[in-house]
Amino acid sequence: MSRSYDRALTVFSPDGHLFQVEYAMEAVKRGTCAVGVRGKDVVVLGVEKKSVLQLQDPRTVRKVVMIDDHICLAFAGLTADGRVLIDKARVECQSHRLTVEDPVTVEYISRHVAGIQQSYTQSGGVRPFGISTLIAGFDPHDPRPRLFCTDPSGIHNAWKANAIGRSSKTVREFLEKNHKDNLDREATIKLTVKSLLEVVQTGAKNIEITVMEKYGVQTSLALSEIEAIVAEIEREKEQEAERKRGRHAATAASQALMAQALGATSQGASGTATPDT
Repeated sequence: MSRSYDRALTVFSPDGHLFQVEYAMEAVKRGTCAVGVRGKDVVVLGVEKKSVLQLQDPRTVRKVVMIDDHICLAFAGLTADGRVLIDKARVECQSHRLTVEDPVTVEYISRHVAGIQQSYTQSGGVRPFGISTLIAGFDPHDPRPRLFCTDPSGIHNAWKANAIGRSSKTVREFLEKNHKDNLDREATIKLTVKSLLEVVQTGAKNIEITVMEKYGVQTSLALSEIEAIVAEIEREKEQEAERKRGRHAATAASQALMAQALGATSQGASGTATPDT
């Protein structure tokens, strides 16, 4: 039935679907993974980088960008759509600063980006943006980090941690199990890298980490720093596996001893039994 309703953006199907919007969300799921984690006084964005071609300049391939001095954006989906939406967000940041002489808040620019995405789902002759975004930063005069997510339908929400793009459901489940409130800088970065390693099989060389520590302070981790974090995570995994093997061996040994003791008890009981007269 979807084939008769998926050609026009403004036509609902009988069961209430806008198929072009759902197709845009599928385009997001085919994009590289992006993760955002909010700590106590820091917010971290991590993205999966695609392997660049041999003659391509890797500096021109960016999945995490600054849209103002204090706000950072990561996206998953169609890169060309991302470039257009980023330019619109940057223009709004500068227009707001020029008009009211005050920088935008993270919630304001997230709502603006979501409003643009929603407007492209409600009129004919256009198509939805095939990207989702993670918008992180600090508000003026507020030391608390903020993290928002928008999707092609125009929804925006605040998050403690979230993932978009390829295998986002798997990464989000990992974050739900391992995220804790008030993480410090190192723990927040490590959790971001750990969650990306759930889907990135090639290690540190295909991971990009951006850290915002306070208003206007943004740092991109070098490859050597990411490699050190990945090596530490691998050591922790090996130690945990060794502890599990030790526990399993101890459990098996105790079960064997219990079975041996039960066998000896049953043999003793049968030897001391009196015969029937």
